[in-house]
Amino acid sequence: MIYLVGGLAFLALAGVGLALTGGSGSEVASKRARQIKDGKKGKGRSSADNDPNSQRRRQTQQMLKKLRQQDEARRKSLMPQDIKAKLVQAGLDIKPEMFWLVSAVLGILCAALTFVSGAEGPPPVMGIEIKSQPAMIIAAGFAGFLGLPRWVLGFLTKRRHKKMTAQFADAIDIIVRGVKSGLPLTECLRIIAAESPAPLGVEFKNLTDNIQMGTTTDRALQQFYKRVPLPEVNFFVIVLTIQSKSGGNLSEALGNLSKVIRERKMMREKIKAMSSEAKASAGIIASLPFAVGFMVYLTTPSYIMELFVKPTGHMILFMGAGLMFTGVTVMRRMINFDI
Repeated sequence: MIYLVGGLAFLALAGVGLALTGGSGSEVASKRARQIKDGKKGKGRSSADNDPNSQRRRQTQQMLKKLRQQDEARRKSLMPQDIKAKLVQAGLDIKPEMFWLVSAVLGILCAALTFVSGAEGPPPVMGIEIKSQPAMIIAAGFAGFLGLPRWVLGFLTKRRHKKMTAQFADAIDIIVRGVKSGLPLTECLRIIAAESPAPLGVEFKNLTDNIQMGTTTDRALQQFYKRVPLPEVNFFVIVLTIQSKSGGNLSEALGNLSKVIRERKMMREKIKAMSSEAKASAGIIASLPFAVGFMVYLTTPSYIMELFVKPTGHMILFMGAGLMFTGVTVMRRMINFDI
């Protein structure tokens, strides 16, 4: 009876609260509040429209947004989509036909090795024959044809871009000192092409050669950014393009750009130091399967050799390698910061 009375009292209090806070009265009040709020917004909007400072600020924001969209569209149009441009970025002096030929040979070799290592096929499980050998051969051939060559190409491109980034601020300082001493811009670019080490000297030599052959400075700079699509090079191209069209103090603009590039480099090194612990953890986790497998081989070789002798072990190793590659890729993307 006590519990029943308590429950009825709770329901009565809840009903009284609902009657006081809900219903049509609250709907009317909330509607009135929305109307007042909309009226205040409309009044504030009308006063902001009449304010010349607000109009100028809004026009500036729209102009900056339009310029940002144009710059993004220009960068996307200059980004290479074919193998030829990617080979140029990696600094490889080979033709695309040779690249595809080498990729095809690697694909055939990977498929052949997979076929030879598991020619017998996995044993039947519960009377059902598992036909996974063709799928493994196709996957290995696909990885050898598209995966491995493109990974090597990306690795070479990244290493070359890293060298370019480390040398680019010094090159801009050379231009600043040359312009302050009275040298023309083309002569400063020629000095960088002659004195700087590869790959920076090679790229600036291509830039000066294009200008000497009659190409306009804007077009030569766009081709330079297409060969080296780095943010630092994009900043350099924008500064020179604006200066050639509107004039201004080139040495001061390039000096500020050199300072910004060095600050970006310092920030990148700081991020690298802060993420070193996560990278070390990822390396340890990735090396654990190999370490454990080697320790098991030292203690009981016959136990671990089942993976390398029997076709079922080959399939398990193949699946483990795929899962491990996926995990390492995910961890790398989690600890990789781009600025």
